[in-house]
Amino acid sequence: MNTFGSHILVVDDQKEIRELLSGLLEQHGFRVTQARDGVGLRRSLKRNRFDLVLLDLMLPGEDGFSLCRYIAEQFDLPVIIVSGRKEDFDRVLGLEMGADDYVTKPYKPKELIARIKAVIRRSERLPQCSRQPPGTEEIRFDDWRLDIRERCIVCNAGETHYLSTAEFNVLMTFLAHPHRTLTRDQILDLAYSRAAYVFDRSVDNIVCRLRKKLEADPRKPRRLVTVWGRGYIFHATVERGGADAGGEHRGSNAA
Repeated sequence: MNTFGSHILVVDDQKEIRELLSGLLEQHGFRVTQARDGVGLRRSLKRNRFDLVLLDLMLPGEDGFSLCRYIAEQFDLPVIIVSGRKEDFDRVLGLEMGADDYVTKPYKPKELIARIKAVIRRSERLPQCSRQPPGTEEIRFDDWRLDIRERCIVCNAGETHYLSTAEFNVLMTFLAHPHRTLTRDQILDLAYSRAAYVFDRSVDNIVCRLRKKLEADPRKPRRLVTVWGRGYIFHATVERGGADAGGEHRGSNAA
């Protein structure tokens, strides 16, 4: 994907920082919209289509962590946190809230631009395992149906959940390898071809979000199960176009 002309929302409460960052982005061919707080962010997301959000943490009113979680739950939109907070706890929490990357201030302009381009490219890239045969528009697993065109999952009871790009990519990876333990590295390799700046902890965050949508009790998952010290295993009978595609993996726990 050519990232030239991508539309970026810059959210920071300091006008000087917004202006400097916007100028840097525009020099590299990006379109930029600015917001100073959560109110401005929500308003901008309703009015425009963006390719990425650059989000500060220390904002008046609703903080960046809460806004990051809101974006992850409501929009198919990547987020990079740009913050002066350098503690590992803040970095991990930001990724768990749904951020795709975390950059600390002061940053090197060339590195920030490289990370922005990498995240935008990754968000638009479908995983290798998602390339279905022509005409395949849905995958069924147990009492759920994944609509590939709409990127949503629908339960037989009618419950519907739309998926972010990250959730879609990871779920497609599990559907291609049911009943098989996958490490975090394997999930990243299969879902993203191990693009730069992807964090292992982001897999845990995405799995947590998928459990909230797929499991009756996310705290006691029966379908998307943790294999302690190794990774995750997806227990489901998978069908594509009415043909069982999960049988060859059933019962296998090979890494």
